[in-house]
Amino acid sequence: MASDLKSPLSQQVKRALKIPLPWTLKRIEALNYIAEYNQEQAYNPSILELARLDFNLLQLHLRELKDFSRWGNTLYSIVGLTYSRDRIVECYFWSYTVYYEQKYAEARIILAKIFVLTSLLDDTYDMHATLEEGQKLDEAWDENAISLLPEYLKNYYAKLISTFKDIEAELKSDEKYYVTNYALKAYQRLCKHYLQEAVWFHHNYIPSFQDHLDVSIISSGAPMLSVSLVGTGDLVTKEALEWATGCTDAVKACGEITRFLDDLAAFKNGKSKMDISSCVECHMVEHSVTGEVATAAIGNLVEDAWKTINQSRFEHPSLVPAVNRVANLAMSMVFLFQDSNDAYTFSELNKKTIQQQFLEPIPI
Repeated sequence: MASDLKSPLSQQVKRALKIPLPWTLKRIEALNYIAEYNQEQAYNPSILELARLDFNLLQLHLRELKDFSRWGNTLYSIVGLTYSRDRIVECYFWSYTVYYEQKYAEARIILAKIFVLTSLLDDTYDMHATLEEGQKLDEAWDENAISLLPEYLKNYYAKLISTFKDIEAELKSDEKYYVTNYALKAYQRLCKHYLQEAVWFHHNYIPSFQDHLDVSIISSGAPMLSVSLVGTGDLVTKEALEWATGCTDAVKACGEITRFLDDLAAFKNGKSKMDISSCVECHMVEHSVTGEVATAAIGNLVEDAWKTINQSRFEHPSLVPAVNRVANLAMSMVFLFQDSNDAYTFSELNKKTIQQQFLEPIPI
């Protein structure tokens, strides 16, 4: 059908069939629409010029990215976790998809730092730490506990604590110092669920689908990141933080979307020897069905999760700005895992998009 339509509608329909427009990142779609707008019947050259100027103005984030890259490179050299993925630029881009507006520079950088620290933690549990080391890391939540950790984790843990202290100092000027308490508690909860997955892996245990989901929604990182993003920018209220910390409705749905898309990609591409059973495999075992049937069922659950996010906007009118940021986070997951690929692990899949967003100005 799309092939029978005229341009630019045909391109727009093709994109919508691949990723529905409500699931699409605004800055990605903006670039597509700017390229197509002059073909619209209602085309207004002044509007197009303003859109191009606006897009190019936000490319000033490149300066911010350079500063953030210096921070990230220093962090990586200090912590020395050679087994971890180097995703400094990708973490900044990820944060940018949630907080792209120019006025949210502080929020964008804070969230990007938390993305990096979480990525290092995830790789530690997934790729390197023994079960005993994971237990020590899970129990260590103050500076006095550094001595109890294995040598290779001490620098990471010290940097984790100091980064949260730096964030707290930045937020104190806005009387938002209490935010870091919520973020740290969410980080602790994330560690506990990473540890539970490590226990399952070391015992070669396949949990029920629901038990897997109860743990992996949290271990997806989305609920912890939701607390962090709600705690930055102009969204900060104790009501919003309590809502995010509770991991209900939209926040839980964001975790489901993250987990399902990640596991669908892992199932398609083959899991590594260090991965626990995915939700796809748990569904196959529990219901005695094929992978094709299980992936279709989980695809339906992704759609249900999006309905939950949409419903949250109506059920929590005072929290709509916070819900929208959580929705942005879910959209970023759709982008990263489109076509059942993992564009975070295989970062070359993101390279062109990052170049377009930061390095290639639109001709005026």
